[in-house]
Amino acid sequence: MLLKEMRKETMDIRGLRLLAKDFPSVRKAQAEIINLNAILSLPKGTEYFLSDLHGEADAFIHMLKSASGVIRRKIDEIYGDTLTDEERGELAALVYDSKGELRRQQKKRPDTFRVWCKESIRRLIAVLDAVSEKYSRSKVRKRLHPDSVYIMDELINADNVGWSRGGGDNGERNEYYASIIDTLEGCALLEDFIGEIAETIGRLAVDRLHVVGDIFDRGPRPDAIIDYLMVFHDTDFQWGNHDIVWLGAGVGNPACIANVVRLNISYNNYDMLEIGYGVNLRPLAMFAAREYADDPCDAFRVKTLDENKYAPVSDELAAKMNKAIAIIQFKLESRLIQRHPEYLMNGRLLLDKMDAEKGVLCLSDGRNIAMKDMHFPTVDPSDPFELNEGEKAVMDALTESFIQNEKLQKHLRFIFEHGAMYKIVNGMLLYHGCIPMTEGGSFLACGLGDEIRSGKAWLDYLDDLVRRSYMQSEMRPPNEQPGDIMWYLWCGPLSPLFGKDRMATFERCFTDDEEARKETLSPYYKNIEDEKTCKSILAEFNLDPARGYVVNGHVPVKIQAGESPVKGGGRLFIIDGGIAKAYQKTTGIAGYTFISSSNYIALVEHMPYSPPARDGTQEFHTPRFHLIEEMERRVTVRDTDTGEELEAQVHDLRALINAFRNGEIEERH
Repeated sequence: MLLKEMRKETMDIRGLRLLAKDFPSVRKAQAEIINLNAILSLPKGTEYFLSDLHGEADAFIHMLKSASGVIRRKIDEIYGDTLTDEERGELAALVYDSKGELRRQQKKRPDTFRVWCKESIRRLIAVLDAVSEKYSRSKVRKRLHPDSVYIMDELINADNVGWSRGGGDNGERNEYYASIIDTLEGCALLEDFIGEIAETIGRLAVDRLHVVGDIFDRGPRPDAIIDYLMVFHDTDFQWGNHDIVWLGAGVGNPACIANVVRLNISYNNYDMLEIGYGVNLRPLAMFAAREYADDPCDAFRVKTLDENKYAPVSDELAAKMNKAIAIIQFKLESRLIQRHPEYLMNGRLLLDKMDAEKGVLCLSDGRNIAMKDMHFPTVDPSDPFELNEGEKAVMDALTESFIQNEKLQKHLRFIFEHGAMYKIVNGMLLYHGCIPMTEGGSFLACGLGDEIRSGKAWLDYLDDLVRRSYMQSEMRPPNEQPGDIMWYLWCGPLSPLFGKDRMATFERCFTDDEEARKETLSPYYKNIEDEKTCKSILAEFNLDPARGYVVNGHVPVKIQAGESPVKGGGRLFIIDGGIAKAYQKTTGIAGYTFISSSNYIALVEHMPYSPPARDGTQEFHTPRFHLIEEMERRVTVRDTDTGEELEAQVHDLRALINAFRNGEIEERH
């Protein structure tokens, strides 16, 4: 026992010696304790939770820049008594889209534009001061625009004398602040500076962003979303099923690649594939035009939500490409299912269940379903799961595009390194899809082999498998090819990211039978209406069932059909409200933002984003703000996960000071 204690003591001293390299004296350690305790007393930063972005970059970036309507609320608080509604709207528009609003104002007021700009800078500084009040000065400086740190820092502090609101009684100081603005004008930097203030306001209004799954697919610019997030200060991801299949495609898994390409072709996203990520679609186009030359491919007509600017493809060729990659996908998935009997997905082997003479699909339950398309020029009845030479060439080209694309690999690595199956943060549990459950509400026993797990243990196990597969670890199972587990999580029956019994893509493409096309949701989605179930989920992840919250994405909430995003007596929130245009007719809105600030927890409901009109005007909709919980006292950093880490640092610094004073470690001055 004595030896064990001596070893522990030695290890503790080693750690303190390392700490002493940064804080080599009692005075420096004391100064850091003062700094950390000051930070601990500050209000908690505002966290934003968004899900199911699905490539809608313009709408998403607008949500962040507007802080989901919080910026307009701040402006109304500051200027509600002194500015008209139109003036407050113009000020908000400067934050949302400074370049667009500056163009509009220059056209509106050509003779007084510079005067308006100088006055707008004053007003924006007041907004900047309001959104920065909960941070330390050093943290604010880190988030100021790098080209104008000094100027912004000076002007924010000018607001202490009411300068930005036209007040203040210090004439000399006011002249100093005014001279800064005059110099900006003289250097022709007024417009640039306005843009820099606007960008900084957005950085400070949203302290931390949680993306609860599904950046990719359906919408046109997931690449632009990731570009934006890679320079954002604090972001994490809870992988969605669309993200995970892209991760699988990124490691070269053929079934994942085929799924990704098919889905984006079906939504006319050629610009994203070919221009955004440099995916070579020409071999597929040539193959499809040749093999399906006389096939109208009516069931494969694409959904055009956004027009392509750089890589347009005719509707006829797009339909042929869609069908060609779909058949390739079904073949590749069949081989993967055969390779993994533990997936228990033999029911998805359908290419060998077609009766060409009768024109039916022979299902395993004995039913024969009429097929509306029996033109399969590339399917060999004697070996229906084998790619022909043309299909192999197509997949070789696509695989090369995915593996060798530097931008795509950089984006996927970012999502992998900042992501996980779930996250626990400040008393909240975040995950995209579901926790597999029985009809009775207990956690379903799940396994991909002999070992059975449920609840948190199942998600932890899958998270580990994804990491091994992505890193192509030698520790992955012997029958596992890189990305196989990502494909299973995309569409497997026990996948927490999918949450359905099957993905009936084949039946939707080739039959009109409603029963055959049906996909059944996990019992989880009924069970979470019950508060007891939601509390059991929180307890399973070691959170307080009476105080914690679950933030969940994946399934669009059909508001216009009477559905509510609030589940389980207010313990769980589904925040997929339909940012993606593909869902907005169903949901009736355009997404949710869940907000956790130092004063409240709220759910914000968005209306569809309106892009700029041809004349340059743009309509900005004010989101609906729903207060969930108002804090009894303002939440400080001390009350957060970060607070626990900082208090641990204070504890270590106090131990270091004792070591200095006891002579165990020598001070350096």
